[in-house]
Amino acid sequence: MGGPLLWPADEPWPTCETFHKGEVTTEGVRLRRRILAQAWGRTRRGQSLLLNEQEQADLERADATPTDEDNAEANPMPLMALAQLYARDVPGLICPERMDLLQVLWCPHDHDEHDLCLPAVHLRWRRASDVTTILADQPEPAVVEYDDYVPEPCMLHPEVVTEYQYVELLPQDLRKRIEEWEQAAGHDYRSELSLTLGWRVGGFASWSLSGPQPMVCECGRDMKPLLTIDTCEWESPYGGSRRPVEEPDHPTGEFESLAQPNMPTEIVISRGYALYVFTCPDSFDHPLRFTMQ
Repeated sequence: MGGPLLWPADEPWPTCETFHKGEVTTEGVRLRRRILAQAWGRTRRGQSLLLNEQEQADLERADATPTDEDNAEANPMPLMALAQLYARDVPGLICPERMDLLQVLWCPHDHDEHDLCLPAVHLRWRRASDVTTILADQPEPAVVEYDDYVPEPCMLHPEVVTEYQYVELLPQDLRKRIEEWEQAAGHDYRSELSLTLGWRVGGFASWSLSGPQPMVCECGRDMKPLLTIDTCEWESPYGGSRRPVEEPDHPTGEFESLAQPNMPTEIVISRGYALYVFTCPDSFDHPLRFTMQ
């Protein structure tokens, strides 16, 4: 997550040609996160977060609004590295022929595309063995619209999870049986069994905001979820049925950790939703479609 990418040294880094005015600098976002992480790390459990004078001054600098000159120099804007997935690590990742690597980038500014006001996602497929010399100095945007669009660099540890179709897309008789099971067992199909939270490859899409919507390619084929870019990895910071067993289910030790351990990527989609990327099952060359739920 968050780069660097296996990017060929002789291949230009992609840019967004649309002029964007940034509200905060990328350097400022990363500085703010470092300061707060250090402060939380020395804050005893139950105490308020305390910052020293130098940290307070650095936070003011981190939050400074970019100047017109900063914004002018930032355009055209290099795309931001978001994620890199190897087919060998992600069993559900279906790649184009002879490809084994998916690279995900986006422009960290809202775009009015696909009837959504969200960052514009770009995908690159590669065969990893073709990249012999890697681009050492990989650019990133100097300014961004929101700090929520800057990924925190971290490692992925994929696991295979079985999902089941969104409840409103199931046959009516099956939905009735599920409702009876929920009442008898005291469980919830949608949140506990059907769909997981977190960044995902494949699986099913949630339609909790809009209700089920047809995702049809220009060729007429029904499209399938390729990638889910989510805000949270599990329900609440320290609990929930989808929390990986490797993660603690409650704060441990004398000192606080980061405020939101279930948000390691620091990415927030709108007010805490997920961005779904759909692809055509017939051709990777067909345009992608997106939804936010």
